[in-house]
Amino acid sequence: MKFFNFHLMPYAELDVSKIRDHGTAWVTFPNSNYDPVVGSKLYNRFLDELEYADQIGFDGVCVNEHHQTAYGLMPVPGVLAGALARSVKRAQVAIIGRALPLVNNPLNIAEEFAMLDNISGGRFIAGFVRGIGAEYHSTGVNPAESLARFQEAHDLIVRAWTEIGPFEFDGEFYHHKYVNLWPRPFQNPHPPIWVPSQGSAETIAWAAKHRYTYCQTLGAIKTVAGFFNQYREEAEKSGYEASWDQCAWSTTIYVAETDEKAINEARPHIEALQNEFLRMPLEMLLPPGYTSLESYKHIQPEMIGKPQTIESLNDAGVIIIGSPNTVRERLAEYQQLAGFNTALVKTQFGTLPADMTRNNMDAIAEEIFPQMQS
Repeated sequence: MKFFNFHLMPYAELDVSKIRDHGTAWVTFPNSNYDPVVGSKLYNRFLDELEYADQIGFDGVCVNEHHQTAYGLMPVPGVLAGALARSVKRAQVAIIGRALPLVNNPLNIAEEFAMLDNISGGRFIAGFVRGIGAEYHSTGVNPAESLARFQEAHDLIVRAWTEIGPFEFDGEFYHHKYVNLWPRPFQNPHPPIWVPSQGSAETIAWAAKHRYTYCQTLGAIKTVAGFFNQYREEAEKSGYEASWDQCAWSTTIYVAETDEKAINEARPHIEALQNEFLRMPLEMLLPPGYTSLESYKHIQPEMIGKPQTIESLNDAGVIIIGSPNTVRERLAEYQQLAGFNTALVKTQFGTLPADMTRNNMDAIAEEIFPQMQS
């Protein structure tokens, strides 16, 4: 199994009662709650943590994109990935992922990602997402156009990476007289493309059709297994057998000496992430036109504001919290159940402070990697 350190970069020093009082940390949560002095320290702390992940043996480091939220301070993930492309010396650097429908010019992403691929010497992974429903409120993009804009933006980017220019692109949403990318990607024909999703039927089918790595986020392990099986079924329809290397699971891991200690230490921070930072009204998560009826049926209850305890999340296999032996056993069990070879691990979550994050990272590297990492 490969292990990637996946950072959300939350505003970790926030008094979460302010989120509770307001009702959500997304879109309408006043930015008067953001202190730039605190934010500056957090950005540098989080970059230090991702650089440390490289030093202790994680196979990759991941950043992602969210807008107008205390949940994640990465509206422009390329800024963070650019810093990491130089400072991370061994691990792969992934943006999981960039929300393609939210931009007016996808060629900017093609250029940005090609630069990152060159700077990292071919260690860059390109993640493409539609962005969750809240992003359409914060950017003013019509959610009913989300899927079509995503697919057209993808087509433009891949053509820009792989075709010698200049050439013309005339689509429904994007129109370019001259497509002539400088620089071209370092990797041939282009960086690996990963597609994260919460379980959209359309996204799963699309990722399988293109043979891209499918990343499942924010789900109980039995549900994740179902989505990975759906991905494999779609791959068969496209004439090939999907490997476990094409499936990646995003989870949270916290390791301490005993199960009880791990639960007690992680509790306030994981419950802050799940019940406060993730909190949003249904109409914000799923704006009209954003998702099909089929995909709507697959939306996880924990994503629409149902309160969770660390025990309920742990028991359902949304997270893995426990002693080294417990974490190893459950990881192995979940890998066999769902069929994946990459774990995208949040080692910092919610309000977890720096010292506990480092201790957790060290425990994973020392206790989990020797038996699980490949």
